[in-house]
Amino acid sequence: MMHSASKIFLAMSALALASAAQAQDEQAAELAKKLANPVASLISVPLQYNRDSYGGANDGATVSKLVIQPVVPFSLNQDWNLITRTLIPLIDQEDFPLAALNESGLGDITPSLFFSPKAPTAGGWIWGAGPVFLLPTATQDALGTEKWGLGPTGVALKQSGPWTVGMLAGHIWSVAGNDDRADISVTTLQPFFSYTTKSHTTIGAYTESAYDWKGKQWQVPLIVQAGQLFKVGPQILQLSVAGKYWAESPDDGPQGWGLRTQLTFLFPK
Repeated sequence: MMHSASKIFLAMSALALASAAQAQDEQAAELAKKLANPVASLISVPLQYNRDSYGGANDGATVSKLVIQPVVPFSLNQDWNLITRTLIPLIDQEDFPLAALNESGLGDITPSLFFSPKAPTAGGWIWGAGPVFLLPTATQDALGTEKWGLGPTGVALKQSGPWTVGMLAGHIWSVAGNDDRADISVTTLQPFFSYTTKSHTTIGAYTESAYDWKGKQWQVPLIVQAGQLFKVGPQILQLSVAGKYWAESPDDGPQGWGLRTQLTFLFPK
């Protein structure tokens, strides 16, 4: 009888472990899916490193940029969230022919606010919209615009099974700042799509296209990225690596291939 009781206990323990493992797997799958959604209700802190080489008159110059991108959601009521996304760039510019450009420090900070319904539309679309701001926080003239700016931003996406497809867009106009610096009128278009595997690997492609209406110039980096969700102790993270190709840029701007890596710290509720 004791032998039968032991078998029952072992069977129940195995079932409990299997259920716990399944629950953890489902949680990881949900987190991977939320990471593909720019307006998900999820606290995250991505640390994104970019390195690009320049051409034209700036041939041989490189720019390294670490962008800290905290995303913090707030519940406004039972129907709406406010998602804050802030880009804080730390920049290192090297080997430019003009010595004044070879500077390191903080760049201009760009906060965005997205008011987003908690529930998708009847058609399954997730969306958010609000203002975006440009703050002249650069510690060196060469690293920023010396302009205050603002404008609208918005995102719309659809998630179907492992697929995520959407578009993030915005526009910033300068409204104040140093009169000796050029005014700003820039539109950004960021279409994206991704696929998340059963092992919580997310593979995607996107652009971060920008059109400068004053200079009448496009910047179009094409980016292919793969990211893996994992844990270190209790901390959940995602590590992503991407190749970046500059399909269009100013003659003296970034050229050819660039590198992007990103480590994201996740803080699920």
